[in-house]
Amino acid sequence: MTENMKLLLDDRWAPITSEMGFLETETEQAARALTAWRAGLQAPRGIAVEARPVSGPLEQALSSLLPMTSPETRRELFIPTRSPWTVYVENGWGGTDASSVMRYMARTLGCRSLRVVAVPHTLRKDKGRYGAVMLEVYGPHQTARLNLVRALGASNDGGRWVFDQSGEPFPFEKVEQYQARRVRDRFTFDMLKEYLHQLGLSPFEEDFYLPEGAPAWLVERTGTFVPAQREYTLAQAREQF
Repeated sequence: MTENMKLLLDDRWAPITSEMGFLETETEQAARALTAWRAGLQAPRGIAVEARPVSGPLEQALSSLLPMTSPETRRELFIPTRSPWTVYVENGWGGTDASSVMRYMARTLGCRSLRVVAVPHTLRKDKGRYGAVMLEVYGPHQTARLNLVRALGASNDGGRWVFDQSGEPFPFEKVEQYQARRVRDRFTFDMLKEYLHQLGLSPFEEDFYLPEGAPAWLVERTGTFVPAQREYTLAQAREQF
């Protein structure tokens, strides 16, 4: 992995886009399903959950997530693509956390879903980010690890590079690369892009999103949140790196 990854929108929307989820389903359907799930969980707290379309170019759609919040996420966004896949991002202060949502939605909607992580390693003298390249594929059916089908990742874990994999490799994988001497070379950003291309995605290209003016869908929670709830601008969230 290198520090000059060509990331979506030149990484201006990190940490929101540092991790993304993808669902192999229609965008409004995904938003409605998540809204129903969230509403059932939040109703006892008096928190309302609604979904609405968001028009405009990609950065305008992403801006509907702002401000970012902590400790509770308030806004989640589904964006259509030029493929059968829909992207998922949310407004948590630390960035999108797609894993549990992708697991649940794959089972509920009977489709495949992905968790994609791409973070450049920029840490210098306690400033910057620990690098990570990860791909997780979920399915609608039970596996040895809930509904995880395949997982690959090379990440810097507090100063030490680690490589992890589970599940059966896809036919297009470069399995010989997983034996590379340098751990960080066993699953690279270029490999991630190639694997995603094989699955029908080009998630780091701006023109992959919002085809023919199709709207994104925002799922928003409103009501009284925990007393510790705080709001942050994107610039404030980026100060951590």
